[in-house]
Amino acid sequence: MVTGMDALPMAAPLLVLSVSVSVLREHCVSARLNQRPIIGVLAQESNNVIPFGKSYIPASYVKILESAGARVAPISTKLTEAEYTELLHSINGVLFPGGGSSVLNSRFAEISAIIYNFTLKANDKGVHFPVWAICLGFQELIVLTSGENILTRTNTINLALPLNFTKAGLHSRTFKNFPKNLLQALQIRPLTGHYHYWGVSVKNFTNNKKLNSFYRILTTNTDNQRVEYVSTVEAIKYPIYAVQWHPERSPYEWNATLNIPHFSEAVKVAWYLADFFVNEARWNFNHFSNTTEEGKALIYNYTPMFTGNISRFEQVYLID
Repeated sequence: MVTGMDALPMAAPLLVLSVSVSVLREHCVSARLNQRPIIGVLAQESNNVIPFGKSYIPASYVKILESAGARVAPISTKLTEAEYTELLHSINGVLFPGGGSSVLNSRFAEISAIIYNFTLKANDKGVHFPVWAICLGFQELIVLTSGENILTRTNTINLALPLNFTKAGLHSRTFKNFPKNLLQALQIRPLTGHYHYWGVSVKNFTNNKKLNSFYRILTTNTDNQRVEYVSTVEAIKYPIYAVQWHPERSPYEWNATLNIPHFSEAVKVAWYLADFFVNEARWNFNHFSNTTEEGKALIYNYTPMFTGNISRFEQVYLID
């Protein structure tokens, strides 16, 4: 008769085998991914934001992507449509940053439309091409998808807030790999920075059939005038993700006039979002024709400039 004590030694080989199969499966998946992803970050016109240079990219957007293992290719405001298309065929995803450009009449808006249409067509053809949009980028996606400007004024120019999760948000692709304690912290602590004049109200969003059929609302927030606005979305069919708040500021921006959450949990939120998006980009296998062209396209050809004394950004890259 085999007793319980006699049976214990037999469990160890089974456990080792189970762990080995799991590790092997994870290794096989990783081997199929692009381990050298390059993500484009859209530049925007300097206007009155940066008092020199024609276009810029805040360094914080570059840093947050690099923190998760990606390289960055700046997307100039000066290319032709054919040159944008060529670049998009060479990179593995795009980040639309925050900023002060018009979502209707600016080069930022024009280039965003080119990238958005490219993204839809690429994914419809089975090429996984992800987009991540932050603040102004979020608003631009809302306009592009809805086909109209349904943004509303919000009193959210300098707030740190928790997030109000929808049921879809708690089970979303965006947040599914967040540790449970970090998700809980996001719901009760002011870990997300909101620095915007405009947003899309939940009412306007839900009344727009195009938005409702394209995106899931993951989180909402309410300003101090009781306007409830959408703060996080992800596309239902496409790898398109957007936040109205600023995860990149928590680890990398230090402007004392802004209520930037620098809690440890806020920094972790930034990394988990970046890690999620960079992993999305790893499913794309676009590449440059040769290493010389790749090298010319990277952000390493530009020198970040300290601008913390003249702007809300600690550092920027001057692109054009």
